[in-house]
Amino acid sequence: MSENNLNDESFRDTIATIDAKGKRAFIHPKKPVGRFYDRRKIVSYLLLLFLFSAPFIKINGNQFLMFNVLERRFNIFSFPFWPQDFHLFVISMIIGVVGLALFTVAFGRIFCGWFCPQTIFMEMVFRRIEFWIDGDRAAQIRLAKQEWDAEKIRKRVTKWIVFFIVSFIIANVFLAYLISSDSLIEFIKEGPKEHMSTFIALLIFSCVFYFIYAWFREQVCIIACPYGRMQGVLLDNKSINVAYDHVRGEGESGRGKLIKGEDRTAVGKGDCIDCKVCVHVCPTGIDIRNGTQLECVNCTACIDECDTIMEKVGLPKGLIRYASEDEIVKKEKFKLTLRMKGYIAVLSILIGVFIGMLFLRTDVEATILHVPGQIFQREGNMIVNIYNFNVVNKTEQEFDDVTFKLIQPKGEIKLVGNTKVIVPRQGLTKGTFFVKIPENELNGDKIELKIEVYNKDKKIESATTNFNGPRNFN
Repeated sequence: MSENNLNDESFRDTIATIDAKGKRAFIHPKKPVGRFYDRRKIVSYLLLLFLFSAPFIKINGNQFLMFNVLERRFNIFSFPFWPQDFHLFVISMIIGVVGLALFTVAFGRIFCGWFCPQTIFMEMVFRRIEFWIDGDRAAQIRLAKQEWDAEKIRKRVTKWIVFFIVSFIIANVFLAYLISSDSLIEFIKEGPKEHMSTFIALLIFSCVFYFIYAWFREQVCIIACPYGRMQGVLLDNKSINVAYDHVRGEGESGRGKLIKGEDRTAVGKGDCIDCKVCVHVCPTGIDIRNGTQLECVNCTACIDECDTIMEKVGLPKGLIRYASEDEIVKKEKFKLTLRMKGYIAVLSILIGVFIGMLFLRTDVEATILHVPGQIFQREGNMIVNIYNFNVVNKTEQEFDDVTFKLIQPKGEIKLVGNTKVIVPRQGLTKGTFFVKIPENELNGDKIELKIEVYNKDKKIESATTNFNGPRNFN
């Protein structure tokens, strides 16, 4: 850039989605074409296929991905997680945050352009529907300024209906993640009248998605998403971003329009011919030539368009490319910095701890707790304590004959109420039992009990608890 442009930061005071009067200004980007866009389409459609199929895929009877917040049940890669596994969820979230921070320090906001669901839905679904119905950039601008005649009404109503149908489908898929695909299919078969509250919630979510993709659109990335702000804190001169090579593009006297037969090098002009195609194709409406901006989602559309223009005018490609500031200014290649190595070390430790926790995790959990406020009782020479038990079954197999055995010390367990304990698959069972121990087996007023839990003859879990006895004993 020229010296004046380098010092001019006024572009940071406004955003492209708000006009001078503070009203919503819609962006009409040019349809991208190029090698990066083709690769993004492949990645996006593979991710969409995964997103739409994951809640309907089952392994060993478990839904592949499920996030049932209401019942606090989660399936991640078909492994069921319960509230008792909350520590695993916490550490996995920490791993995600640290991993995202490392990725951002190294490669900037590339996640937003290639993997973020908001960008994928906006650019690869809704924006492509818009191109299909309204046409490319020029046609969209012309239609926006056009009077409400038959053509505009037809196109607008068609687009709104298609947008809402797609939003409704997305809401159904997200509902399958929340309540399980089996429940969703059952609700659909029974009809909305039988599940009116769920249907109303589904319509609300559909309207939210419709609002985001029909009106709010790229403002999610610019205004609502905190990741853009975090990017500003994490990036440095060694981070790789979608960047404009201002050294090559501006030259000594700045950019300038292409003049046939002119020797640009002789007059000091840079390779940028100021065609503004990079601005027209940007989905957030920024000028990448102004440098790194929080609105940039690293979608690579400007790279494709600039390469196309450079090829047409006979100049080298790569004026806009993936590069760090140090690579552009100092010609330094990418290398791991001390900060990146620190993130890698922390991430490696966290992943190691998480894997260890997964190996220690059990499919069955039994909790046995002394009933609060209850002291011991005597029955002849026996000391009796009462306990509440919870047995959580995280598997797809029903435990239809659960029994408890006192291993240490000698004594007996007697269930309260029903003598047969059944724990359903992916469920839990609560109950109460008495523990009776001969007084001569006690060697203190508080001892540890070891209890094993069996389903028929198979041991499924073991647990420990405390037993209270008299202070004076024989």
